[in-house]
Amino acid sequence: MATKVTPRSEDYSRWYTDVVQMADLADYAPVKGCMVIKPHGYALWENIKAGLDRRFKATPLEQEPGKGKCIHCEREASERAIFGRAY
Repeated sequence: MATKVTPRSEDYSRWYTDVVQMADLADYAPVKGCMVIKPHGYALWENIKAGLDRRFKATPLEQEPGKGKCIHCEREASERAIFGRAY
């Protein structure tokens, strides 16, 4: 576990990992490259997701993937049609 937080301007990825570990939100899994979200970390994620869902649903955009008025959604839909997946 990190004993001090790496400055965000120096290394964003390391900063994020330091903050998550120091807040005890997640820990490394035995599988390389994976982390296990702890219960209070998952509760935090659920609250963030609920807030974002409320904000998205307050917009006039349709909530069906590929049917929105967003240029990124249209691009992703066309890539799925051409390549079978979005890049």
